[in-house]
Amino acid sequence: MATADVSQRNADFWDELCGSHLASRLGIRDASPGELARFDAAYLAIYPYLLGYFPREQVAGRRVLDVGLGYGTLAEALARMGADYHGLDIAAGPVEMARHRLAGVPGARPAQVQQGSVLELPFPDASFDLLASIGCLHHTGDLFGAIQEVRRVLRPGGRLVLMVYNRRSLRRLVLAPVSVVRHRAGADEAMRARYDATADGAAAPHTDFVTAPELRGLLHGFHDVRVERRNIEGVPVRYVSEPSRAALMGLRLDRLLGLDLYATARR
Repeated sequence: MATADVSQRNADFWDELCGSHLASRLGIRDASPGELARFDAAYLAIYPYLLGYFPREQVAGRRVLDVGLGYGTLAEALARMGADYHGLDIAAGPVEMARHRLAGVPGARPAQVQQGSVLELPFPDASFDLLASIGCLHHTGDLFGAIQEVRRVLRPGGRLVLMVYNRRSLRRLVLAPVSVVRHRAGADEAMRARYDATADGAAAPHTDFVTAPELRGLLHGFHDVRVERRNIEGVPVRYVSEPSRAALMGLRLDRLLGLDLYATARR
């Protein structure tokens, strides 16, 4: 698909907030502060390391851009840390949610959350001290171009925190052969649906899966690049008991075959 077509389909697809499946399982009824706090607690229990990538001393008072907003957990956390927070998403739904959350954060500016594409960031060069994009850029249809735009808007010495899907994860090791056998011509779509799907089962329009060396290559020109494998959620161990899952995490299985690749780097 042409990138413009992917962008339009993404705008439609992601209007259903990323995190909606979790919200449904939790019985989240609305976007009231109490219900959102309940969502955030469950979300951060799944990704307990996420906020560790954003130490308060590297966020407070900094101009921060968050690309790909989902249910807004990270948006609110960064704003409450004292960031000069800016958010961007290609879909209207996440923009509305982030603005709603920021309206309840003293000093935050909901108007600094806007709809747009990371492939054409509506900001001048060297605009931000920190750019976060968790689970977004691999859906654009142009991962390389997205990273170049991210680099453009970061100030010299500015920090990037990026998450994309690991092509050599346990989930793909287990499920990729199954998808090929069961779905044949539709194997790629079936695999995408294993990661991101609407309530009615439609797969995300586009997903790139990359290896850690490939991600380092895409970040050529950045400094202090570090790539970590994270997240065992959603692979077959989710079907075992919580204590057993915790034990597997204790073995650092996620650091070997984790679902996600987290990269940190400096411009």
